[in-house]
Order: sequence, then structure tokens, then C-alpha cells
Amino acid sequence: MGDRWHVEVDRSVCIGSAQCLHHAPSGFRLDSARQSHPADPDTDASEQILEAAESCPVEAIVITLVGSGEPVFPPEE
Repeated sequence: MGDRWHVEVDRSVCIGSAQCLHHAPSGFRLDSARQSHPADPDTDASEQILEAAESCPVEAIVITLVGSGEPVFPPEE
């Protein structure tokens, strides 16, 4: 793909379902409170990270393009 993504997890929304870990085990970590964190906030675009964001039951994962800040997920309406 070549794109670089900035990945954020809104911890006020995260419920610790760990779906992100299921889809992208190298992309996310859970802390002691079972809150998700991106393993590397700025990462190469990947299908696994996108699937993790799409699978989050509370849409706590936000992905933007590094540099422009253009939204990748969730898509703009």
C-alpha cells in the first residue's frame, strides 16, 4: 500500500473486548485495565489493523493518514 497510518484508541470508549488483538495481534496491546493501545501509533497501512478497527464493537479505534490526518476509519459519512 505504501500509506502510513496513525492509530488511536479512545480509552473512554474501549470496553476491553480484545477483538483488536484477535484481528491484529501485533498491532495492539491490552494494559492492566484491559484497555487497548496501539503497539505503534504510526504504522504501515495493513489489512489486519483495518479489520481490527472494523471489528471493534464500540468503534474505539480511529485510523488517520500520517501527515494529512485524512480519516481512514471510521469513514466520513
